[in-house]
Amino acid sequence: MRTFRHVHIPAGLALVLALAAAGCGQDGQGAGAGAVLPDPVGRWSVESLTTGGRTLHAPETARLDIAENQAKGNYGCNGFTAALSFAGTSAVTVTPGATTTVACADMEFETAFAKLFTGRLTIDRGPDRLTLKTADGSTIAMTSEPSVPDAPLTTVEWTVQSLISGASVSSLPAGAAGTARFTIAADLSVSGTLGCNRFSAQVTRDGDRLTFGPLTTTRMACDGPAGEVEQKLTDLFASGPLVSRTEGRRLTLTAADGEGLIAETPSDAE
Repeated sequence: MRTFRHVHIPAGLALVLALAAAGCGQDGQGAGAGAVLPDPVGRWSVESLTTGGRTLHAPETARLDIAENQAKGNYGCNGFTAALSFAGTSAVTVTPGATTTVACADMEFETAFAKLFTGRLTIDRGPDRLTLKTADGSTIAMTSEPSVPDAPLTTVEWTVQSLISGASVSSLPAGAAGTARFTIAADLSVSGTLGCNRFSAQVTRDGDRLTFGPLTTTRMACDGPAGEVEQKLTDLFASGPLVSRTEGRRLTLTAADGEGLIAETPSDAE
């Protein structure tokens, strides 16, 4: 017959072992295993980039909005879009799309962000944090950003930021930024400036489609960048129904031929 020797376990060690056993018995989850990790899909504020042994801190405007199969964001000055293909929640393949082409004062962060946010990236998640990592170990570090409710289409002032032409998006040329603005009133009358001349019109709405009636404008002679923007907006508003889409503080109006505009309203819009 085999005889089992009694082994004395100190009281302190017995308590540690008991707590460990209890933790393992809770559906196999130990300490920290129950932490809720964020889904990659969402709105993220970019904190910093690490690349080439350096850390680049992001401007406040750098952000990334991740959807199920696409992303849009801001490199810090220029906006961009990209197609996404996820491998679960552990990796994503990024195919860059359109980007605006503003000549920004500090291009170092923009250039680095654009270089890193492409190809296959692994995903590291933590509570309220998301890190995308390239094959060479460079990283894009982000924190979750509270969702911004969509601004109303009417009763706020929209400032045109970019013009769309098919797959390309271009910011307004120097000298024309901030000159084109409009407000759609509750009765769907619209007024504002085309970049040089003031205008007014009546809009009809059918779901997400807006059709501008004939424009009434002042008759100043406009040339240069502001005149070019004015002509493009005049043509756009006269082209027929425009598909409208509001996301956060951004409004996109797109015609059937792919021409369109992107406008924004201040963050305090109600």
